[in-house]
Amino acid sequence: MDHRFLTADVFTDRIFGGNPLAVFTDSSGLDGETMQRIAGEMNLSETVFVLPPDDPSHTARLRIFTPGAELPFAGHPTVGTAIVLAALGRVALTGETTSIVFEEGVGPVPVTIRAKDGRADFAQLSVAKLPEFGPAPPHDDDVAALLSLDPADLLAGDMRPAAVSCGVPFLFVPVTDLAAIGRIRLKRDLWEDRFAATWAPDIFVLTRETELPGSQVHARMFAPSMGIAEDPATGAAAAALGGYLGVPDSTAEGTLRWTVEQGFEMGRPSILEIEADKRGGEIAAVRVGGQAILVSDGVMRIG
Repeated sequence: MDHRFLTADVFTDRIFGGNPLAVFTDSSGLDGETMQRIAGEMNLSETVFVLPPDDPSHTARLRIFTPGAELPFAGHPTVGTAIVLAALGRVALTGETTSIVFEEGVGPVPVTIRAKDGRADFAQLSVAKLPEFGPAPPHDDDVAALLSLDPADLLAGDMRPAAVSCGVPFLFVPVTDLAAIGRIRLKRDLWEDRFAATWAPDIFVLTRETELPGSQVHARMFAPSMGIAEDPATGAAAAALGGYLGVPDSTAEGTLRWTVEQGFEMGRPSILEIEADKRGGEIAAVRVGGQAILVSDGVMRIG
């Protein structure tokens, strides 16, 4: 049977930037094992399979796979699929903004699509699960060694390694500067020995020193547990980053905003926009958005 797919570059406005994504637009008849094998064949950070929603008021149900595992939620597949479906006319644009809902493993995920000149070019998701902080991570010396850094390269004080999740957990590791983040080489043997079985086995490294003047965070993300050596743009981690940065922020009421640059070391520059609403000093909502551009249209013959 032929199954149509499109690819898009997500969290970018130009081809060959951002994070590549494959979207299989009609996945009825495919079981989970076949989806996982297809994701391995595509060998992208994520592949999305679009299915009819369980709730007819929702737009679609999404199953999201990395080359190594199915995820309950992921940002770049959510943003990219919204723009792909809008480009195909599967989502009818209602003006400058269009609201839809995707069903994912974490629950319903609201998405707002923004259109320019009648074409979708930006999508923003709202997390289904607010940020959750996990157990204390391994010792800083182990974290530094994992990244081939010196312990002095890690920040201390209020910004220190911590595990946070909005459906998918990540270990956030703040470092001093771009020079430090550029020296990272993940030691896979150490990861398997001391990190693989932890609550947040995948590593999101960040620094406040940035390449672009409009950014507030420069990041790299390494996900051995997902079969991803390094990811050029990670929306689920960006959502959790809203909690990592937003919870200790002294703002009691209002919306915090950050622009995150990622993928620069990979030659795939990506820009992710994060918003976190605080009410009574607590995180009340987190949103992640970005642009995407269609790249290819094809058919996979299965069976």
